[in-house]
Amino acid sequence: MRLLVLGGTWFLGRALGELALDSGWSVTTFNRGVSAADLEGVEAIRGDREQVADLRRLAEHGPWDAVVDTIGFVPRQVLAAATALAPVTRHYVFLSSVNVYTGWPNEPLDDASPLFVCPPDADSDFGAELGYAGQYGAQKAGCERAVAAALGADRTTILRPGVILGPHEYVGRLTWWLTRAARGGQLLTPGPPDRPIQPIDVRDVAAFALRCAAGDYPGSFNLAAPIGHATFADLIDGCITATGADTVPVWADPDWLLRHQVEQWTELPLWRTHDGVWKINSSRAEQAGLRCRPLIETVTDTWAWMTGGGTAITGSGEAGRAADHGLAPDRERELLQAWTQRQD
Repeated sequence: MRLLVLGGTWFLGRALGELALDSGWSVTTFNRGVSAADLEGVEAIRGDREQVADLRRLAEHGPWDAVVDTIGFVPRQVLAAATALAPVTRHYVFLSSVNVYTGWPNEPLDDASPLFVCPPDADSDFGAELGYAGQYGAQKAGCERAVAAALGADRTTILRPGVILGPHEYVGRLTWWLTRAARGGQLLTPGPPDRPIQPIDVRDVAAFALRCAAGDYPGSFNLAAPIGHATFADLIDGCITATGADTVPVWADPDWLLRHQVEQWTELPLWRTHDGVWKINSSRAEQAGLRCRPLIETVTDTWAWMTGGGTAITGSGEAGRAADHGLAPDRERELLQAWTQRQD
């Protein structure tokens, strides 16, 4: 079977390409060739998805049994790509996000939760008044509509992952916790330890995407580990175990952290007090074959990649977000001292 991956050199695209090759697929990738090296064994086609001529030239390399778009963010660009590739592919899988739901992260989500409304031909400036997260979600919703408009609902699969972790991560969430745990000493950690979390391993997302590509599963699927799959303590303990460091977590009250203006999601990655952030119902995907490995496996394998020479990709946009994550050492020391000396 033949697979086209739009992207294919970093994180999810890389994991998908590796799995597809291992599974016997013939894999083509399409990208500009500026982010990372191509996987050995793929047919790498250079081009810019913003250029219609490049998309038409790409289509000449078809047909494919499936296309998986891992990098689409602007509806108009996704519409152009899907339109160009519709005649030369049987099925189209688009990687969206739970951000398309208007209620995330404030409300529990399921597949029927309300979505942002965005036209399928919207430009990159659509939704600017919604702020970064809202604009991102609205544009992803427009991208979903763009793919369906080009291929029809029966030839389209929409995947809406929550937080994705694992080897080759570039956002800097798990990689920061591992790096910080490896330094040892007291580690400021947001309580409570038993707070449920449900990040999903990038390889499990790739496996489900390939399953949808091979089996023509139409419709949309939320992708997250099952609710109750892991806790924040599992994450922190896993980081300490993986690094083998002499690290002691100091569990601070979340209200206290908020009063001390600790930024959720960034200064302490993966910590958010909003009610719906870790209440994503992924049962429809589970019924279709989604399987999620234990969080400790994700943590351990990510540390093995980091210590084996792996480095997060740096750059602008999505690729530049690693620098935004984590507490500076001086600030963490100040907070630890203040927590220790507090008077309840």
